[in-house]
Amino acid sequence: MDNSFVKLIKRLRTPYKYPKIVLSPSFKQREYDSHAVDGPFVFEYEGCFYMTHIGWDSIGYRTGLASSNDLIHWKKEGIIIDRGPKGSTTEFNIALTWIVRDNNLFGNGQLKKINGRFLGTYHSYPNPGYESGPASIGLCWSDDIRCWELEDPLLYSSDGADWEIGGLYKSCLIENNGIFYMFYNAKNKTEWPWIEQIGVVVSKDLKKWTRVKENPVLTVGPPGSFDDIFASDPCVCKSDEIWIMFYFGNSSDGHARDSVAFSKDLIHWEKSNEILVNVGSEGSIDSKYAHKPAVFFRDKKLYHFYCAVSKTNNKKIGDIEHNEIRGITVSTSKSI
Repeated sequence: MDNSFVKLIKRLRTPYKYPKIVLSPSFKQREYDSHAVDGPFVFEYEGCFYMTHIGWDSIGYRTGLASSNDLIHWKKEGIIIDRGPKGSTTEFNIALTWIVRDNNLFGNGQLKKINGRFLGTYHSYPNPGYESGPASIGLCWSDDIRCWELEDPLLYSSDGADWEIGGLYKSCLIENNGIFYMFYNAKNKTEWPWIEQIGVVVSKDLKKWTRVKENPVLTVGPPGSFDDIFASDPCVCKSDEIWIMFYFGNSSDGHARDSVAFSKDLIHWEKSNEILVNVGSEGSIDSKYAHKPAVFFRDKKLYHFYCAVSKTNNKKIGDIEHNEIRGITVSTSKSI
């Protein structure tokens, strides 16, 4: 591995896990987050910290917003993008996964306006049910982070190569020197078992998008590795001249863990093969999965938010019977 990558990874380690879920499902029927909370994206706006997140209500995804003054204690503010009308792309699902922000990981973590507005990316699945059917990806715009206007999808699995033909997932959009790079993970089959890998499309005008010939730019690892089934959920940022991609690996051992890869050109990536956030011991909040990274820096401390999943053996909580608990928590570079 490049020596500059080796030096940087020391700054990315977050060994101090917060022992509790910082954003939990409501466990109440008919609420947007009744069954699960997933997909964090953290930023600063007008002096406050915010986290967009995906709520699962047994029908599909809906997108919510939470706020915080200290990055640990979060208050839900409700839905910011809800499902669309019958027959629309978002009839059953709408998952906002990214808003264009300052590229510098160790910067202020604030959003960056494009053409005078905030620009986000979303994906939606065509059928009711948990991630049911091949999702498509689109752009959305806002003046205030709470009200969003959705464009029609711009990326479909049916237009892609064999590695992504099964459907698309999370996207991550950055702007660098007038070029937009949208990273996304996708699966090669519609039916399990499948593998997920990460690709990128590029655009100069946000209208015409081109898949790069190097796709997928981040592939699964060899059999037995921590990412031998999935290399998923890109979270891309920068430190000086090095691009950083946090992502999660899903392994044939049944667990998911967060790791990181590096690049100098946004196209060619080298994995660190270091697990930054590992699953916890049996009975812990992240005993099954510790995955889907969202990384934020403040006051000389790195906050690595992720989705924590644990088994419950069909335990009833509130109005909902669960076989797992899926919420959001954080690990940090210094103790809290």
